[in-house]
Amino acid sequence: MTHLPTFSRRLLHPRYWLTWLGIGLLWLVVLLPYPVLYRLGRVMGHVAMRFMKRRSRIAYRNLELSFPQMSADERHQMVVKNFESVGLGLLETGMAWFWPTWRINRWFDVSGTEYIKAVQSQGRGVLLIGIHFLTLELGARVFGIHNPGIGVYRPNDNPLLDWLQTWGRMRSNKSMIDRKDLKGMVRALKNAEVIWYAPDHDYGPRSSVFVPLFAVEQAATTTGTWMLAKMSKACVVPFVPRRKPDGKGYEMIILEPECNPPLENAEETARWMNGVVERCIMMAPEQYMWLHRRFKTRPEGMPSRY
Repeated sequence: MTHLPTFSRRLLHPRYWLTWLGIGLLWLVVLLPYPVLYRLGRVMGHVAMRFMKRRSRIAYRNLELSFPQMSADERHQMVVKNFESVGLGLLETGMAWFWPTWRINRWFDVSGTEYIKAVQSQGRGVLLIGIHFLTLELGARVFGIHNPGIGVYRPNDNPLLDWLQTWGRMRSNKSMIDRKDLKGMVRALKNAEVIWYAPDHDYGPRSSVFVPLFAVEQAATTTGTWMLAKMSKACVVPFVPRRKPDGKGYEMIILEPECNPPLENAEETARWMNGVVERCIMMAPEQYMWLHRRFKTRPEGMPSRY
């Protein structure tokens, strides 16, 4: 298993005092009633859109590439809603880390947990596909409340935030594994564990293949799904944590397992996986992380899309 960060006195050093201040403010804010947090998060998103010009351009470009049939007005409305989701996502991170379980359960409806139990009853692991919705942290907390699993993550460069995010995520889950620890992931899956895995971002040319995603014919897509599913024989189970309209709470939808995904080669699996990713994104497109340069990696010699 990956060595997990633990709290130490060095995290109290003055260099981290500003970070501690931010953490304290987030803790205080998420004590507010959820309807207030919902309105506050949307306002924060509108403010963020004014200052995060580069990220705004990336979101517009991603939507232009993915949905060329979308009108300019439709794209603009989608980006506005996406930034509202960004503001909400910050507060939801605090909710995921600091809210007690009873308060989270009050605002969440959950469906599909029987799929996880059915897979594990066969002695098979669950490769849980949790793509980068802006509800990501809250979704991981909720899933763990109902069926604790193991998260795949990239350690944060800030030791304090690295410790805090690990502490927050393990409030309802078993452990965390560095995304580079392939052997650890396979071992856990062979032991019928749940591994939370996100195959939807552009992780660079290494260990990627080029397959379609929405209207983009050559989207660099990780081969990790192919390796993990082939080596562990795990079932692939997508899930979508999404907000209900008008601040009425959330729902987590666990989709049907695929226990025999196409595994002939990495490209075939990636192509199939992107189809699953598309289906999940379209269940709440305005809540997806369009601010990431999803199509930055190109075949050698091709110009940047951004």
